[in-house]
Amino acid sequence: MKSTKEWSEKSAMKVRIKLHENVCFVAESESGHAIVMDGAPEGGGRNLGPRPMETVLMGTGGCTAYDVVHILRKARAPVTDCVVEIAAERAAEDPKVFTTIHFHFIVTGTGLKAQQVERAVHLSAEKYCSASIMLGKTAAITHDFEILEALAADP
Repeated sequence: MKSTKEWSEKSAMKVRIKLHENVCFVAESESGHAIVMDGAPEGGGRNLGPRPMETVLMGTGGCTAYDVVHILRKARAPVTDCVVEIAAERAAEDPKVFTTIHFHFIVTGTGLKAQQVERAVHLSAEKYCSASIMLGKTAAITHDFEILEALAADP
């Protein structure tokens, strides 16, 4: 395997993962951000951060939420909030890949139309969200959504 120094300058992304202690790692992105990942106590960790597979789901949720909000705003839909709740199951045997993943979007705005939200979720799932498209190679992925009406601002 090539070291990161040998990678082509055309590489789209680089990260660095460093052992901190026991099974706790610090992950650093080339954009200058860091997160701590740790194992459960029964696996030698101290529960100082999410498990690595939890970060996979969190990153996927961030990817698809970004897409949905971006698509809705580009269509001038008055979206004010977006929450994605994700439930996933993993294989019982190694490698314990995700086998099913369900994304539940809660989109808030003023007068949002179900057709707009459905289209945004579909475009993210089928075209734009690289993370969920990759996970779809091993997992059955489903989506649904609900729309909440934004509360009027206090006078």
